[in-house]
Amino acid sequence: MTESTPNSLRRELGTIESYAILIGILVGAGIFAVTSDASAMTGPSVVLGYIVLAPVVMATAVAYLVFLTTSLGLQPGGEVLHIERTFQNRTLTFVSAWLKCVSYIGAAAYLANALALNLAKLFGVKLDSLPQTMLAVSTVAFFWFVHTRSVLWFGRLQVAMCSVLAVALVVLIVPGLFAVEFANLQPFFTGGVGGFATSLPLLFFAYAGFESLAHSAGEVRDSQQRLPRVFVRGILLTTLIFVLMSIVAFGVLPEGAVSATRVPMSEAAAVYLPVGARELVTIGAIMAIATSLNATLVVPARLAYSMAQVGQLPRALSQLHPERQTPDLGVMITAVLTIVLILSGQMRMALAIATSALMALYAIHSLALLALPRRNPALFAEVTSRIPRSMQVLAAWASVLLLLAVLAIQFGGDVIRRYENFNLAKLTPFELLLLWIAVGLVLSRSSRRSSASS
Repeated sequence: MTESTPNSLRRELGTIESYAILIGILVGAGIFAVTSDASAMTGPSVVLGYIVLAPVVMATAVAYLVFLTTSLGLQPGGEVLHIERTFQNRTLTFVSAWLKCVSYIGAAAYLANALALNLAKLFGVKLDSLPQTMLAVSTVAFFWFVHTRSVLWFGRLQVAMCSVLAVALVVLIVPGLFAVEFANLQPFFTGGVGGFATSLPLLFFAYAGFESLAHSAGEVRDSQQRLPRVFVRGILLTTLIFVLMSIVAFGVLPEGAVSATRVPMSEAAAVYLPVGARELVTIGAIMAIATSLNATLVVPARLAYSMAQVGQLPRALSQLHPERQTPDLGVMITAVLTIVLILSGQMRMALAIATSALMALYAIHSLALLALPRRNPALFAEVTSRIPRSMQVLAAWASVLLLLAVLAIQFGGDVIRRYENFNLAKLTPFELLLLWIAVGLVLSRSSRRSSASS
């Protein structure tokens, strides 16, 4: 039986769907999408990059584990709602929501393009840019249709795709570990220390999106009890999958082969798996990216619904379909903006902005955990997390400092490129992100003036 009231989201998701959301968005966004790009920078040390970033993600997740045990663990909105209730600053809340929407729409465009590439690989066709773009747009349209049906449709589709993905992962990893040639892992650092450091922001995209689970809080039964456990176990399991799969890819393929292909896992499977099993791995890659895209498209609409309910966005975004209780307007806007970005063709830029915006938002969220006792004592009194306060503080500071360090690596490169070529025609990801933040601030101020005059 689902818990719902008029104009509220339906609680139709359980533990299995929660794991499917978390693991689906992480495995698809990471190992199947960015491994080849990161390999060009650092080679087989991509394996180490996933291990190095895991503690950063776990430290960042602590803030979610704490907030989910409060009354906010029953509501959608994720870290933006947590930030709003902690700092009670309209401008900061709006900018946080703006960063979130920018990052997820950018990620959705990148994933839709990656999904189109893998579908072409499965059917053995080489697509020109226009057919590939149209195929990517079609995948977004398909998931838009699913999301407007009901959250139950979304959840069941996510579980079904994750089931196929799980079979493909076993088929890829288990025999793949026996086919590893350790000589292929040398040299381990092909780009030196600088290349390894530069690859970290890109590899972080593999973990980016774990917090999307918090946005399903309004649609998961017993979310305060279920979601914290799913967070911890899901992130640990995903890290293990990342490490094992990257070992197989780099250990099976010869030096330079991973960076030379857009579908490294399928290429690796072709080395040691018979016909049929290889196609299953390609189908698994498609399911991985599809589950990630499916979960990614959930977040902006739920965030807009939550923000509209507290007056931060137009009230129309808080209205649900009278029968299905789905935020149809928010889903439609998300799909349209994703398609516009796909048509622009700026996939690398979309990935860079999505990752940077999320890291900035994660850092702000960890600061909210540090400020919670002082800024909102009543909410802090609701916390039932078993994590000692000293560990919460340590994890929050570690998250903030490590995320800022990774951002500095990424933005430092952008600053250097601008310094070396001041007349560079295109904006760097750092400059474009600053521009989007400025636009968000202008919209926030306009919204406040409109509210004051009405």
